[in-house]
Amino acid sequence: MYEEVVRLMHDAGVSLKVGARAYRPVLSLAGFETKILKPQTIVEMLHHGTRDVGFAGADWVAEKGAELVDVLDLGLDPVRLVAAAPRELLVEGRLPLGRRWVIASEYERLTQAWIARCGLDAEFVRSYGATEVFPPEDADCIVDNTATGSTLAANGLEIFETVMESSTRLWANPTAWADPARRERIEHLAMLLRSVIDARSRVVLELNVGLADLDRVIQVLPCMKHPTVSTLHGGQGYAVKVAVTRKLLPELIPVILRLGGSDILVTEPTQIIA
Repeated sequence: MYEEVVRLMHDAGVSLKVGARAYRPVLSLAGFETKILKPQTIVEMLHHGTRDVGFAGADWVAEKGAELVDVLDLGLDPVRLVAAAPRELLVEGRLPLGRRWVIASEYERLTQAWIARCGLDAEFVRSYGATEVFPPEDADCIVDNTATGSTLAANGLEIFETVMESSTRLWANPTAWADPARRERIEHLAMLLRSVIDARSRVVLELNVGLADLDRVIQVLPCMKHPTVSTLHGGQGYAVKVAVTRKLLPELIPVILRLGGSDILVTEPTQIIA
């Protein structure tokens, strides 16, 4: 999480200067005092109000039962919190009722809630990392986070239910969010980060088009608001510029060519602020 967040801030023009006190870097953005902590600790400090804003996964906010403001989903480190067990224990894709199970996890609150929802008779065992190695000797089932499921599969476990989905987000303490001055600073940071997130999903598409074909081409361009259109030298056509979703390019470019567009140029923006 740390590397991804630092890279995101760097792309937004915000740098961290790490000195001798490695856990207290200096942020180039004025008005912020920074501390590097584990996500679980960040959630607790935000909840208790000793910090105004911080980055943490949605899974740990839910696990701690923290009352925080979800300011911005960064979309980083997407994971699922899943229940997994050896395949031979599952009946029709689930843990059967009628016997007592041992379930291990780092997430006690979320796991106990899941056990209750499923109506299982189960004993909870807390793990402190490497939860996937508990079965079969020390637990029957685990609840753990995973990005791909490959580590669980490598340890002979089958995912049979998703408890929740999570990603890294920017969170604020409710009191800080309710204070106009502090909220302005938080929203400023969120705006900078959002501009990079938006830019990563889009490209700038530039093209030329003849006088007779302009309207047809514009109709197929999925721009954010309105395309930028300027007259070419000599008045024989137009230059068009739009920011489009990157994944649409393979289908969009042939359509533009067919409708009379030409001289297509695709570039990557670093920030987009709508």
